[in-house]
Amino acid sequence: MSQPPAQPLPTIQLGAHRVSRLVAGANPILGYSYMGALVGKFMNDYFTLERTVELLNHCWDLGINTWQSSWHDKVDKALTAVRSGGRDLQWVFLAHTAHSEDPHALADIVRRHKPIAVVHHGGVTDRLWREGKIAQVRDFAKRVRDLGPLAGASAHNPDALCYMEDGGWDLDLYMTCFYRLTRTPEELHAMLGEVPLWGEFLPSDPIRMCEFIRAAKRPCLAFKILGGGRLADRPEGTEAAFQFAFRNIKPTDGVIVGFFPRFADHAAEAAALTRRFGSTSR
Repeated sequence: MSQPPAQPLPTIQLGAHRVSRLVAGANPILGYSYMGALVGKFMNDYFTLERTVELLNHCWDLGINTWQSSWHDKVDKALTAVRSGGRDLQWVFLAHTAHSEDPHALADIVRRHKPIAVVHHGGVTDRLWREGKIAQVRDFAKRVRDLGPLAGASAHNPDALCYMEDGGWDLDLYMTCFYRLTRTPEELHAMLGEVPLWGEFLPSDPIRMCEFIRAAKRPCLAFKILGGGRLADRPEGTEAAFQFAFRNIKPTDGVIVGFFPRFADHAAEAAALTRRFGSTSR
């Protein structure tokens, strides 16, 4: 029998599923960092399978009932371990090219791990938009729907999402990055007159993406609300970021945040901020 979360969080509806407004991300677990390669390696080395399962169990106990990740052997084993332990953790699968372009590989993942939603990878979406091949995302969503899960698209570029929304695409949700991290060096140079070393995170980007989120008819899961960790150096910065996010998305939307518990219980901190700013009963 599945164990209920010990501390319920505010929830949203994704199809037939009740999803905590705070969804656990996976970048730290998989060693993806915006603080440089050494930090990414540190994260990846820290997150053994045992520690990954420990974090996901802790998230569940905090009321975080959904995990979003791309595919990895560590994800495969962690999902199996958490669910075998009695926690019915929901999974949102972010499909990169290995699965978005291979229907058999996609079907195998869906069969084995039963994600509640499969979402087209944002970096790939942005590239296809730039290349004039965005229709491939729509074709992918149709394949996902035929397999049973909810179908979604992720993007960093709000223009691509606006195109889908205005076109009435048959999607169930969007994953929406607060920062447009996929600008080319040429695009950055045209905007700024130079290409900064850390130029991906522009302060005006969240405002533009939130305009799309509020206008979208479908639920959105906003990510990078902490600017890849840059806004989380101090507690007041983290608090301000959560407050901004929940004030600028719809009550039917959620946020995705990755946790690195080596030095602090970031999952518990994020859960507390979600209860404080993300209540939908106000």
